[in-house]
Amino acid sequence: MGTIQYGSGSEIHIEDRALAHLKVAISTKLRRNESFTLSWRHPDGDAPGRSTIWLHPSIPLRFIFDDVETPDLNAKWLQALMIEASSSGGISLTDEVTDGPMELVSGAAGAAT
Repeated sequence: MGTIQYGSGSEIHIEDRALAHLKVAISTKLRRNESFTLSWRHPDGDAPGRSTIWLHPSIPLRFIFDDVETPDLNAKWLQALMIEASSSGGISLTDEVTDGPMELVSGAAGAAT
């Protein structure tokens, strides 16, 4: 289970594979100086509900992974995340997009455009 440290110490726990995809999508948007929201459902064991944060280039952000290896990234999932990030609703973290044949992008080389 990975972690996003956001702002002044808020921690968001997200599965490492999903976090690897989010890292690419978030980094791409912030590098372009674009702000957007990220929403997710609270994990089992936490209070029920969902949360949303506003991601902005001026807010400190750190990605922490439990797994040492960078996973191959699913190009379709990255594309879906990038499209959502550009929408008025922002990214809503969902399960991996696996419809049809999966195109994998090797690790960190998978920057979305």
